[in-house]
Amino acid sequence: MNIAKAQREHVETILSSLEHPRGGGEEAVIERSWRRCIDRYGLDPARPSPPRYVPDQTLREHQDQADGLIKVARAGVEQLYRQVHPLEYVVLLTDARGIAVQFLGASSAHREHQRTGLYLGSNWSEEHSGTCAVGTCIQEELPLTCHHSDHFSAHHINLTCTAAPVFDPDGQLLAVLDISAYRSPESKTSQTFALQVVKHYARMIEDAYFLQRYNGYHIVCLDRSREFVLINRRYLIAIEEDGTLLAANTAGRKLLRHHELPLPGPGEARPFRAWHIQDLLDAEVDDVLNIQRYCDDRVRAFLTHRHRELHFATLIEPQRRHPAGSTAHPGDSSLAPLEALADDDPAMRDTLTRAARLRNEPINILVIGETGTGKERMARALHDSSLRRDKPFVAINCAAMPESLIESELFGYEPGSFTGANSKGMKGLIAQADGGTLFLDEIGDMPLQLQTRLLRVLAEGEVLPIGANRPVKVDLRVVAATHRDLRGLIDLGQFREDLFYRLNGASLRLPPLRERADQAYLIRKLFEELRAERGESRTRLRGDATTAMLAYPWPGNIRELHNALRYALATCEGDEVVVGDLPEECISGHLAHPAARAARAPEGLAPGVMLRGEDPLQETLRRHHWNISAVARELGLSRPTIYRRMKRQGIVPPHQQDAH
Repeated sequence: MNIAKAQREHVETILSSLEHPRGGGEEAVIERSWRRCIDRYGLDPARPSPPRYVPDQTLREHQDQADGLIKVARAGVEQLYRQVHPLEYVVLLTDARGIAVQFLGASSAHREHQRTGLYLGSNWSEEHSGTCAVGTCIQEELPLTCHHSDHFSAHHINLTCTAAPVFDPDGQLLAVLDISAYRSPESKTSQTFALQVVKHYARMIEDAYFLQRYNGYHIVCLDRSREFVLINRRYLIAIEEDGTLLAANTAGRKLLRHHELPLPGPGEARPFRAWHIQDLLDAEVDDVLNIQRYCDDRVRAFLTHRHRELHFATLIEPQRRHPAGSTAHPGDSSLAPLEALADDDPAMRDTLTRAARLRNEPINILVIGETGTGKERMARALHDSSLRRDKPFVAINCAAMPESLIESELFGYEPGSFTGANSKGMKGLIAQADGGTLFLDEIGDMPLQLQTRLLRVLAEGEVLPIGANRPVKVDLRVVAATHRDLRGLIDLGQFREDLFYRLNGASLRLPPLRERADQAYLIRKLFEELRAERGESRTRLRGDATTAMLAYPWPGNIRELHNALRYALATCEGDEVVVGDLPEECISGHLAHPAARAARAPEGLAPGVMLRGEDPLQETLRRHHWNISAVARELGLSRPTIYRRMKRQGIVPPHQQDAH
């Protein structure tokens, strides 16, 4: 069969299946993906999509953000490759956005790897590549095989690809593990073993990441078999010294839900601390913590509550004594300012790990992130956790300072240097930061002539005030920040390349608030700070307000969140902040998304208008006529997460209310 005929038949199969769905199981998963490709992404099956690669700089940024995972996963990826290489498979590890951050394949097939997209830096998101193992796994959060004509793009119909998701300790998608081959038998059942192998290694990587993240705590390992609990360790649950639950791996979270301990879905606030190991096991905390002390075989049998199942348990002792995800050394409390910036968001945790390593290094740091992501907070936390903490922290906004004043403000001046100068002269901000940290915010807006003078300060460690004959020595660490593309400014001749490399001794990237998994933590933390600032210790944040804020995309990031909470506290009546106290855009702000604006409202009710007292999630469900898939698309959440939130909030669809 020639290629053109194969592509034509492939297109006909897709279009026919969308008109006449073939059934359930994995076929339904593939057909849902095909539907997304056409309806959501506007892809055309008749136009094959060639592979897309991110630029080298972007790839490095994705790898930096996934650094912690890559280090943990490396041994598993290499072991998997050794197992499947003889069968001519390649192995990809992608981040949660579908960018291949790790790749192993035969060097002899280098050109074929690049031609098909099975290579480092390729973008396998469903939006760009159509239905494929990685992209569809990200959307469905399920392990699957995408075999030959399952692929939406005819460019990929010769491939067989099998992928499995890797989740973080909160159940948030962390990565995707994939094996792919250029040649395979026609039958999809030939990949059954491949699917089992990938699922096994994905679980190994996930559990290794969990053990690394919580290696400062006791980890209870459970299994239904005494013989396997030491080697299989199926259920992993991290606990405090007092038995309070901290986190669990995927199997552990399923076990807790099975025993009626309700836990949240991905991206939701984590109420683990509301539960105790005694809520799961019929035992005292000391019995659990002393398994290895009193049992020669390091295994002990426990009955679980309610269902009274017998589980065998062993214990992994803490390797270090500091918070999960922390980079501190035992007994080191100096990292508290950095630790306070995030909870368990993977990207922020990786950034904070690097920040902790760099805090006392004699190199300058460039903080990159959208406006309002907390770049100054990061700079101040770096300073407060470093050995310079007792010296000055001087912040300068290069965009806000008038160009006519910035030179004298930065460098200072001698008495009588110019008309209107202070008769005693002035010590510049750079000199004021001597011994401490100089924070240059929005460095991309600094005028070119001042960039030259700043470069000299950084190169020679001295500053020359205006009108002075002799420079003044300064010892400082410079932290610069920008939301702009400095490399693009260099190409335009608007930013000095040599200054860029002086400032960019190391870079720290802050994710936008909309991409962070710890939004609930930030909401609570900022609310508590503002409440203390106002002296309103009794005021609390009600659940409907939190739900609305979690659904809002926050284009202004943390700064906008801070302002919204300040507004709510100023306008609320009584001791509760409710959804109606939030700024109007936060209540219906998710409607700014084009898909949301196009959504039809019920007859007689304009889009974005909520019924009195209605919850934002309920309003979105009603507006989409209770179509869970449409709601999930608009809010950027998975269908299971929507169902979990509905259950938690007691929201029942109209067609089910009669049955109740």
